[in-house]
Formats: sequence, structure tokens, C-alpha cells
Amino acid sequence: MTDAFEDRVSSAYPGQAPDLSGRTLLMSGGSRGIGLAIAVAAARLGANVALIAKTAEPHPVLPGTIYTAAADIEAAGGKALAVVGDVRSEDDVQRAVTAAVERFGRIDAVINNASAIDLSPSSALTTKKLDLMLQINVRGTYLLTTTALPHLHRSPNAHVLTLSPPLNMSQHWLKLHPAYTMSKYAMTMLTMGWAAEFADVPIACNCLWPETLIATSAVENVVGGADRARRPEIMADAAVAVLRKPPTATGAALLDSEVLAEQGITDLSGYGGGAKPALDLYVDATH
Repeated sequence: MTDAFEDRVSSAYPGQAPDLSGRTLLMSGGSRGIGLAIAVAAARLGANVALIAKTAEPHPVLPGTIYTAAADIEAAGGKALAVVGDVRSEDDVQRAVTAAVERFGRIDAVINNASAIDLSPSSALTTKKLDLMLQINVRGTYLLTTTALPHLHRSPNAHVLTLSPPLNMSQHWLKLHPAYTMSKYAMTMLTMGWAAEFADVPIACNCLWPETLIATSAVENVVGGADRARRPEIMADAAVAVLRKPPTATGAALLDSEVLAEQGITDLSGYGGGAKPALDLYVDATH
């Protein structure tokens, strides 16, 4: 860590731990579910949130658009920027980064939230669905993070937070849906690689994953078990806790419950899910 970096931190956060006031988060997706919950939680702490998502028009079944998400962020006390775009597109991602800097003057954190899911086995998964997961999950994560890198380098408390799981190499998980697993593990591997690559800047690069199922549209429509799922707010509270850490806290693939336990929060019943919430993918029962 350089003396110049120490000076930037001291001037930005005199006498206190880094907060989110005035910091700018750039998030992929975020129109609904976990991403929206994180954006709103950050907004309550004064953050600016720039979203890049394709949801300009209401979905016939799923609630929320990028514009309703922006309204929710502003209602929570933050400032919002909605950029309609595809995280797979270099031009769209560059446009989102440029717009965020023009509007807020900085980017302090990248939240890799957008993700595609298909749990089909290899015998049933189409090439089109494989390409979609690799393009959104892996290419999108890479594009958004690397395009924002010049601005993260200038932030006194830079973070990359990727919503992807710890690398559980159990045969149980590897055999079920290899394509989806590959795409999510690749997101984690990219983030762990960046943690090492940018440790000297420093830029904190971490992953966050729910211990249990979370009550989102994906769980309801794809995974199942929504009645034993916790609310997205548990991921939001964990994400905010990670973002408030110094940029030297890097290189971890965290579960939401672990982060909250570190904050002294061990009673998670208020987040729902019943007496025994269902564990999420890649989380073993022995955890």
C-alpha cells in the first residue's frame, strides 16, 4: 500500500471507517431481486447507484424495470442512474461506465449481479442456453469490471463484488448441471484472480453467495423451494457490510451468513425461510 493511497483514505474518511456516502456503485442488472435489494440498502447509506440492465419495458410475468429500480433507489435516499444496455456488449458497458462517471464523477465499486441460469443436465441443455450463460455470467462480469478499472484505481476504497459461489469441487455439485456450474465458478475465479492482480492498488475483490435459497423469481421459477427461502435483504445487508470494509479485505468467497456473523448478527430468523431454510446450490449440509 502506498503513502499516496493512505493519504487518499485519510482525506476521504477522516476519523471513521469507510461508509457509502457519496460513493458510486456500478451494478449489472438490479431491476429486481437480490440486485435491487443491494442497491436499495446501499442507497440508504447515501450511495449513488448506476444500473446497466435490459429491462426497459415491464416483463409480462416478472415485476420491475430498470426505471422502477432507479425510483426505489432514490426513494431510499440515494441517487440513481439507469442505463438501458446489455452487459454482454462492449459498447453498452462503456456507455454505462462513461455515463456513471459523467453523472457522479467516480466509480468506487462494481457489483457483478447480472446472471443467467439453466439447471438442465448436459444431455438437455441447448447450445443457445450455454452461450447465454457464458456470455452474461462470464463475459459480462469481465467486461463490466475491466471497463471500470481505470476509475476503481482512482477510488480511495475500491471494491469488486461478484455474486458467485465458493468453489465447491464436490462431485455432487459438478455432476448436476455442469454448464451452469462452470459459468458461476468462472465468475468466482475471475474475481479471485483480480484480488491477487490488484492487491497492491489495492482493490478489494470478493464474491458473495447466499447460504440458503433466496426468494427471487429465479428460485420460484427455476430452482423451486421458495417457501423455504430467505428474503433478498439478507444478501443486501451482507453486501453492504463487505463494501464498507477497507480495500485490503480481499480475495474471499463469502456466504451471507458468515458476513453477518462477523458483524455480530447470528439470529437470521427475521429474514424468513422458516425454521430450516433450504441450502442454496454449492452449499453443503455440513457447512
